[in-house]
Amino acid sequence: MTLLPEYSSSSASSCAGYSVMPRSATQPMNRSSGSVAVTSSRFAGVTKPEGIRQHRFARPPGAAELLLVRHGESAAAIDGQPFDLVDGQGDPPLHEEGERQAILVGERLAGEDIAAIYVSTLQRTSQTAAPLAAKLGLTPIVEPGIREVHLGEWEGGGLRKQMAEGHPAAIKMRTEQRWDAIPGAEPADEFRARVRDAIVRIASSHPDQCVAVFAHGGTIGEVLSIATGSRPFAFVGGDNGSISHLVVIGDAWIVRRFNDTSHLQPGFSSAPQALT
Repeated sequence: MTLLPEYSSSSASSCAGYSVMPRSATQPMNRSSGSVAVTSSRFAGVTKPEGIRQHRFARPPGAAELLLVRHGESAAAIDGQPFDLVDGQGDPPLHEEGERQAILVGERLAGEDIAAIYVSTLQRTSQTAAPLAAKLGLTPIVEPGIREVHLGEWEGGGLRKQMAEGHPAAIKMRTEQRWDAIPGAEPADEFRARVRDAIVRIASSHPDQCVAVFAHGGTIGEVLSIATGSRPFAFVGGDNGSISHLVVIGDAWIVRRFNDTSHLQPGFSSAPQALT
């Protein structure tokens, strides 16, 4: 894990709603020496030292902030009616609920200082990004590297069916945490390399900026696994329409949030969500 130096708010800014307040809100910085000032408070005429307070995160200079948005819920899979394929991958449109989620994502992020919007080659990401793109007047950029993992023989909706029926390969996939336990699926190492390269391309194009990346559950899970060094499926299964937050500076990938759904439902819920 790479440890980063602390930065004052004078040298860094962040997405408005996706960064906590800068350091200056809680402890001043001596700008000539870079040292943290020791604050004090007055009570009944007596000065009481407060000591060094905890600092708050601010984006390091040169870093890129990526808001990773999982697409909204896609159309239901119907047995015997596989989804249309794009480059060999299932390409369902959004479900009606997914369209609602897309609107809420757009409302949540409309006030952010977003420099660009990225989508994959699959329509469910561009449909989810559309409300935000319209609000910000941005044309989404297609990045093929953030498309979903290729599911081999289970493309076109087959994954949902096999998961629901408890297929042995589905059980092996979850136990071993490898997508390529599915017959003909994209090799795990190739998927990881593809996703890593895509994030590096995006981040290197946006130093000192914030971008929204509309992608897929497997893809976002892989990004966060790379960032944290976790087991491969530790972050798989984020909710449709959820937002995760990654800060990239060189080789350091910093996870700031995972599966934020506060814009989708009024309260906290631990209700299970299907792997879709």
